[in-house]
Amino acid sequence: MQEGLHPGRDFNLQSLCSVNSTGAPLPPEGFEWIYRQVKDDLLVSSPSGGTDVCTAFVGGSPILPVRAGEIACRLLGVAAEAFDASGKPVVGEVGELVITLPMPSMPVMFWNDPDGSRLREAYYETYPGKWRHGDWVAFSDRGSCVIYGRSDSTLNRGGVRMGTAEFYRVVDESADVEDSLVIDTSAAGAEGRLLLFVVLRSGAGLETVAGDLRNRIRAQLSPRHVPDEIVPIAEVPRTLNGKKCEIPVKRILGGTALGEAVSPDALTNPAALDLFVQLARGSSASVSTTEVLASESSQESWP
Repeated sequence: MQEGLHPGRDFNLQSLCSVNSTGAPLPPEGFEWIYRQVKDDLLVSSPSGGTDVCTAFVGGSPILPVRAGEIACRLLGVAAEAFDASGKPVVGEVGELVITLPMPSMPVMFWNDPDGSRLREAYYETYPGKWRHGDWVAFSDRGSCVIYGRSDSTLNRGGVRMGTAEFYRVVDESADVEDSLVIDTSAAGAEGRLLLFVVLRSGAGLETVAGDLRNRIRAQLSPRHVPDEIVPIAEVPRTLNGKKCEIPVKRILGGTALGEAVSPDALTNPAALDLFVQLARGSSASVSTTEVLASESSQESWP
């Protein structure tokens, strides 16, 4: 969509029946682009699940309507709910994505976790006996849902909480931004800094792009969500299934050692994290364009 491609015009897609988009929530504009520029009689779906369960929790269905920006239904065998802070299921409100009953593909143990403490800490401590997946979700009264991003990478500015998916939707409107990563360094009740890292298109100027992004974010989200700094980077670190490494980067910037923040085997481009290691070593409180550009020439390698 950002590249201005026209697959339906340029290729014979007569046999194409469905398109799945995953790794991040597909915004309404993505649905619209597929139907206009790919094919107008497709089943478009944006399923969401996890590598840890080797499957999806929610997704599309050939017997349900497609609504732009929404995921059609819970998938078979998945007792998915949105829980509020008190552990009660809610409809029409944003809550934690929780699986309330066992699924066939759920892990029953971790390697090197003989007493099961790591497994319980990862999934079951927030709501005892219920799998907390770590996503913000809202279910409608018809069973469809919208994923709003990782709950453990929420942007919390002055008490106003927002999922990163909403933030990226605004940033992605800029034709000069190829990719982006937003990090809120807040922790333990103390408000930190909101940092936006951007991969700029060739020839785009940071000052112009940064001014445009700040205006967009202020108008479409809130003044509180305007980034403290907008920093150019070469690439966004991503997992093997394409998800942005928001949580590992936040941990690294907070002082966590690289090997403890994430496994390099889980990433498509582990070297992209070296830059954030350099930033964490240079300053835990502030990030500057000068620091980023200087660190690109002296990146640390994985052990």
